[in-house]
Amino acid sequence: MKKIPALIVLLFCMQLQSQTFVKFNGATALLLVPNIGIETSIGEKTTFSADVMASFWESFNGQNPMKFITVTPEVRYHFKEKYNGFYAGAHIGADKYEIQKWNYWDSNHYEDGFGYRIGATVGYNLKLNDKFLLDFFVGGGWHQGFYHGYYNDGTPGRYEKTVNWNKSGEWLPYRGGVMISYKL
Repeated sequence: MKKIPALIVLLFCMQLQSQTFVKFNGATALLLVPNIGIETSIGEKTTFSADVMASFWESFNGQNPMKFITVTPEVRYHFKEKYNGFYAGAHIGADKYEIQKWNYWDSNHYEDGFGYRIGATVGYNLKLNDKFLLDFFVGGGWHQGFYHGYYNDGTPGRYEKTVNWNKSGEWLPYRGGVMISYKL
């Protein structure tokens, strides 16, 4: 009876090995924001992709923090064939951040919190050879954030006085780039 789970694991590993890509986002790397991922086949025209992106910048301008980490698992449907041509994906992801939100750019406020994202991605896989491909993609969706708001000019305390977490939800573009992918 113990042989069946071992056989399933072995077959699953063989499947992963044959159609799995490791990915690195060349576009975000130019901004020194690493974005790495993995994508594997789960069906005839479907794949599962998971990536992590992080910014370790204390600030872009010496005053406003720009630190975050995002985790994005996604299921993708490839219209032509897997890893070649156009695809569309759906994802649910999580993030942790210490950042000045876009609607506070002209203020002395920043937000420290966490959130989740539900959205979609569209992209195009350009096969370079048997081992390498380029993945051009953009994505966005609904982001729900839970945060505490602070002053970034040394003023003590919070600028907002909610008892637990301040909340905000918005539609945003939050993914994009060119993943350089290597087949394992």
